[in-house]
Amino acid sequence: MRAPVWLLDLDGVINGSRPGWGRSPRSTSLEANGCEYRIRYAPALMIRIRTLHRAGRVELRWASTWAGHTFELNDLFSLPGVPPAFALPHGDGTPREQVGELKVHAALAVVRAGGRLIWTDDEAIPPAGAVREELEAAGALLIAPDATRCLRPDDLDVIENYAVG
Repeated sequence: MRAPVWLLDLDGVINGSRPGWGRSPRSTSLEANGCEYRIRYAPALMIRIRTLHRAGRVELRWASTWAGHTFELNDLFSLPGVPPAFALPHGDGTPREQVGELKVHAALAVVRAGGRLIWTDDEAIPPAGAVREELEAAGALLIAPDATRCLRPDDLDVIENYAVG
């Protein structure tokens, strides 16, 4: 069975104000367009994501406003080769609403091609409606974490179980 595609957002999913996992978060920064952005994440979360990725249990794709900076994300999180789920048509100037639409299109493309989908995003997953219904009917795993706390250990348990198949 082919590994599910995991559309992985950064802000609110990995990067948040309180992503502790029982320990202090790691704090660093990433540069984009001459600005430094603070990144706070739980190292234990990244270990679990990395383990799933390296074992081939999931096919990671960045689905984020950071899609134009995947090299930096991959370097920071030791996730070499993880591609963006989409190209930003206006680079870093792509409006947030349009990025949300690109995320939806990427998710639909996976399920319409017959793939299994994991989508973790704090904002873009539709709470109701035709898109949500289509994703759920296809068996997609949709997780919208609290943006300040990000993905939690229970979320990773669910993802790991889903990846097994």
